[in-house]
Amino acid sequence: MKLNVINSSSGQNNTIFATTGGRVLNPELPLIIFIHGAGMDHTVWNLHTRYFAFHGYSVLAFDFPGHGRSDGSFLDSIEQMADWIPELMNALELEKPYHTASLVGHSMGALAALECTSRYPERVRSLCLMGPSAKMPVHPDLLEAARKDDPLAYDLVTSWGHGPAGHLGRTPVPGLSLIGGGRALLSSAPKGALGNDLEACNVYQNGMNAAKNIRCPTLCIIGSDDKMAPARKGMELASTIPEANTEIIQNCGHMMLLEDSNASLKALKGHLNSFES
Repeated sequence: MKLNVINSSSGQNNTIFATTGGRVLNPELPLIIFIHGAGMDHTVWNLHTRYFAFHGYSVLAFDFPGHGRSDGSFLDSIEQMADWIPELMNALELEKPYHTASLVGHSMGALAALECTSRYPERVRSLCLMGPSAKMPVHPDLLEAARKDDPLAYDLVTSWGHGPAGHLGRTPVPGLSLIGGGRALLSSAPKGALGNDLEACNVYQNGMNAAKNIRCPTLCIIGSDDKMAPARKGMELASTIPEANTEIIQNCGHMMLLEDSNASLKALKGHLNSFES
């Protein structure tokens, strides 16, 4: 589906693409919004959106402005992304509009979801952070390559972002390469998208302060072998969020939603069904 979303920081009215998991949005069902990571788009959530759309939820997985099939200028800070998410919700022109949603964010999307929940607690029913850390500093070599749209950046992200399964090819689909697929996704993004997003992650400093403000049910899903947001950093963030639960996926890196999609889906199901049922 396509949504007209007004970006209050720039005044632009952007056409935003989002998928609903194969089902029409039903305002009578609880809404889950999936927020992608740096340089990516809605396609990383294909399994998760499909499952929840057919099991009692309405789902929305969108492309940030300037990403995937959405137009508009990049949002160049985590704070701008956080402010933009309620504007996306407001653009859902339904007879009974959604006032709240559960947010599920991965990597950069986790930072945006965390900051959004801190700023707009009345709009967020629950929170799930995948591959989280209060700060996500980016290696200077990666940041420089991403700013130049150097293919080296795609190699570095996919290499550092995957754990044992991604590097050894242990996937449920025979012949599928997570490294190759990830590189293809990043290289297909509009020019500047990855560099913009990594810069936003690199300069964000408010994670711990935001975490202290969270009061909704929260789950942090952490990869035991995450090199980009190390497990100890994810646990540190989770310990700051009042009554947050954690799920550690063993032998898995930063890209747990693809590298161990079954385990990440199972964790999400347990979290969301625990208070929506």
